Parts: sequence; structure tokens; C-alpha cells
Amino acid sequence: MEEMNNPLRFEANPYHNVILKDRKSMELTGVKQIDSFDSNEFLMETAQGWMIVQGKDLVLGKLDTERGDVVIKGLIESMSYVSSKKGGGKESVISKIFK
Repeated sequence: MEEMNNPLRFEANPYHNVILKDRKSMELTGVKQIDSFDSNEFLMETAQGWMIVQGKDLVLGKLDTERGDVVIKGLIESMSYVSSKKGGGKESVISKIFK
């Protein structure tokens, strides 16, 4: 299967909300794209700017590309908004999905 190097983009809700449940599950709305992720970090563009979620054993629990809803599961250690995209050397979401 051919590897794709483009980030996964989808239609996003213009509103951005974050719900953190017991540091084990994070529900996000208004996600425009997931640029990269691995078990320690997710880099996403949201309706409110770029966001980095860091933790341990992180996995993509849900992805609704029509609504821009994402659920991340694992131990959530930090969440921050950044002024610009960072971490561009990571593997794209699509290449991880089709491995």
C-alpha cells in the first residue's frame, strides 16, 4: 500500500471544546486536522489554533471527520496551544492507519 505524507484534514465544527475525563480520555470538537501522532504526543490544528496533547500510551479512540470530533485515550499529562505547527518530522496519521 502506498504511504501518504499529507496530514489528515476534515471539516471542522467552528467551535472548539475540550472535555478531559479522569486524565484517561480527552474529547475534542473543532479539530481541523491531525498532523501527527504517536503514543506520547498528538499534534492537531483546531478552530482555535495548533494544539499539542502529551502523555503516555496515547491512542486515537474516535475520529469523526465530518464533525471534526476526536477522542484521545491514554494517560493525558499535558495539553497546550502553540503559535505555530511543530514536530513536522513525525509520521502522518494516514500512514499510521494503513500500516
